[in-house]
Amino acid sequence: MNVVLVGYRGTGKSAVGAVLSRVLGLQVVSLDAEIVRVAGTPIPEIVQERGWPGFRDLEEQVVRDAAARDGYVIDCGGGVIEREANFAVLRAAGPVFWLKASTGTIVHRIQGDDQRPSLTGQKSFTDEVAEVLERRTPLYRRIAHHEVDTDSRTVEQVADEIQRLLSC
Repeated sequence: MNVVLVGYRGTGKSAVGAVLSRVLGLQVVSLDAEIVRVAGTPIPEIVQERGWPGFRDLEEQVVRDAAARDGYVIDCGGGVIEREANFAVLRAAGPVFWLKASTGTIVHRIQGDDQRPSLTGQKSFTDEVAEVLERRTPLYRRIAHHEVDTDSRTVEQVADEIQRLLSC
C-alpha cells in the first residue's frame, strides 16, 4: 500500500509525510527530492535550463517510478497535477490525500522559501499564490480521494485524520 499526498507548497505534505511514514511503518519519498537527485541539479536550475515543460517531463518520469513502488508515502510536488498523465498513475498507486490550506496560511508558511522559482514571474508573492491556487484547486479536487484541511492544525492532527480516513 502507498499513501499519496498532493497539495500546494506549504500545505504540510513533507511534514505530514514524515509522521505518516513513522506511524504507518512506510518509507517516504519526496518527488521533488527525487527530481533533484535524477537531474543532479536544484529545481530552480532545472527550470532555468529546461523550462517548466522540461521540468514537468522529468517530474512525470519520477511519478511513474515512485508509483511503481509499494509501501511508501509519496510526497508530491505542488504542481504534479499540472500533467494529466500523473492523475491515473497516482490514483492507482494508493489513496490520494489533498492537503489544502488558505492562501494566507500558505504565504505565511512559505514566504522565505527560495528553492522554488516563480510560477508566474510577474505578480506579487501573495497574488501568485492566490492565482495558482485558484487554477489548481479543481485539479487537486479531481485527483484526490480525500481532502484534508491543514489550516490551524498541527502536523499530528492532520496525520491523525489521514490515519482515520485510511481505516474507514
